[in-house]
Amino acid sequence: MRFIECQQGTPEWSQARAGLITASCVADAISLCSRKSGSRNVGDPTAAAERYAADLAIERISGKPQGEPVKTWVLERGHEMEFAARMIYEARTKAFVTEAGICIDDEGRFGYSSDGLVNNDGLIEIKAPVDSSKIVAMWRTGDVSEYIHQMQCGMWLTGRAWCDFIMYVPDLAVVGKDLFVKRIPRDDAFIDAMAIDLARFARMVDEYETLLRRVGASAVALPAPDWRAQFA
Repeated sequence: MRFIECQQGTPEWSQARAGLITASCVADAISLCSRKSGSRNVGDPTAAAERYAADLAIERISGKPQGEPVKTWVLERGHEMEFAARMIYEARTKAFVTEAGICIDDEGRFGYSSDGLVNNDGLIEIKAPVDSSKIVAMWRTGDVSEYIHQMQCGMWLTGRAWCDFIMYVPDLAVVGKDLFVKRIPRDDAFIDAMAIDLARFARMVDEYETLLRRVGASAVALPAPDWRAQFA
């Protein structure tokens, strides 16, 4: 693995991620239909998986991010919240956190933007939701399943043993609930299964890229690759 030093949300960060299957999108990448819907059968890739594969294929060809850029205010808020959450986390846990930019696997296919490397064997993943119902639900149930693929993928790519999920809500500081922290251990069985699914998704991206490059060369549309058989 290797690290690219860049601040999250910057143009340099977006450029470095272009064409990479990133940890934050793993859940979409490997999602499969659970019931028949229209032309989709059980076990087919979801519309989200197909869309993400198409985005990545185009990014590989263009060399730049695909789709609408994230709004500036969203990026600025995210950076400010992450900085504050990291400082409070360090103060309360006495841990040492290092910002690490983007971690990329040796083959240059997968990427993980870490919110911080903790000491020698940990990670942190920071979320600062604005949805009040999500905030209440997290304090009520502690359910982090929405982010489990992202965290396990981060541990896979960095070789780390655990990840502290952090929810930061500064408006709750007055009642001592500004920082919710839950430690998630590395799950090698989960990672092994995820890696198999990701390899299958990566083949779909390769096939989309090949199709688009061929169309560009001949100006004649070819039949779509029959990658659905991989998901049977």
